[in-house]
Amino acid sequence: MDPQEAVTTETAPGLPTLPPVGNPAAADEAVRQPVSRQNGIFDIKSLLSIAVIVVFVITFVVQAFRVPSSSMENTLLAGDFLLADKLHFADAGAWGRVLPYRNIQRGDIVVFRYPIEPSVYFVKRVVAVPGDHLHLRNKVVYVNGQPVQEEYVVHRRRDSDSFRDNFPSGADPRGPDCPWCNQMARFVRDGELEVPAGSYFVMGDNRDQSSDSRYWGFVPRDNIMGRPLVIYLSVRGRQEDRISVSNDKLFPSGQMWAHFFQLARWERMFRVVR
Repeated sequence: MDPQEAVTTETAPGLPTLPPVGNPAAADEAVRQPVSRQNGIFDIKSLLSIAVIVVFVITFVVQAFRVPSSSMENTLLAGDFLLADKLHFADAGAWGRVLPYRNIQRGDIVVFRYPIEPSVYFVKRVVAVPGDHLHLRNKVVYVNGQPVQEEYVVHRRRDSDSFRDNFPSGADPRGPDCPWCNQMARFVRDGELEVPAGSYFVMGDNRDQSSDSRYWGFVPRDNIMGRPLVIYLSVRGRQEDRISVSNDKLFPSGQMWAHFFQLARWERMFRVVR
C-alpha cells in the first residue's frame, strides 16, 4: 500500500475527526465529549418515554379514587384509596379476542358515574343485569325467583323500612320528592323490578346504609368506567374529620401525609378488591 494514501484518507462528512496518533490525552477527550452529550440525550428520551407511559396508563388503564362513605363496608371502607381497572369492562370491539375484556356480571363491584350527577363517581356492587327480575323480601335479594347468597353483605340497622327491605314494595319515604318512584312503576311486573337492556341494578354491601339503585334508579352501561382493582392506601378517621382528597388524585394531600402513621390502616394496603 502506498504510504501517502494512508495519511491522506478524508473523514466521512458528519463524523468527528480523530486526533493525531500519539496524543492519548486528546484522543480520550475526543471520545469522552460525544458520549457525555449522548448520555444527556438518552436521559431526556428515557424521561419522556416514562412520562408517556404514565400518562397512557392513567388515561386508559387505571384511575385513582377515594372511597368517601361507608356504603360498601366491609368490602371497602371510608378512607380506602383505590386503583380502578378501566380496561376490564371496556367495549371490546376488535380487541375482544386479544385483551381480557368481559361482560359485567352479577356480583361485580363497579365504579361508575352517578346517573343524577355524572361528575361524581360511585362504587357499588352489581346485583342484577339486563333482563333480570329482582325484588327484596325481608332484606333478602331475589333474582329471577331465587334468593342470592351474599356473604359480603352486612345489616347494621334493626329498624324496619318497607321500601328499603321489601323493594319494590312499599312507598318511598321521600314521597313526591322522588322522581325515580314515578319512573320505577314502568319496570315493575308482578311485584318484581325488571332491569331494562343496557342498564344495571347496583347496591352497597352495607345494605341498610347505602344510597343505591333502590333510591335513584338504574346505572346505564355507558356510565360504568371500570372496577376497583387494589387498595393502594387506606386511612382511618371519623367521617366528619376525614382528610378531604379529590377523587381523581393518585396521591393524598400533604395534610394527610403529616398524620400518615397515626391514620394508616396498614393491613388494608395493597389488598386486592373482590
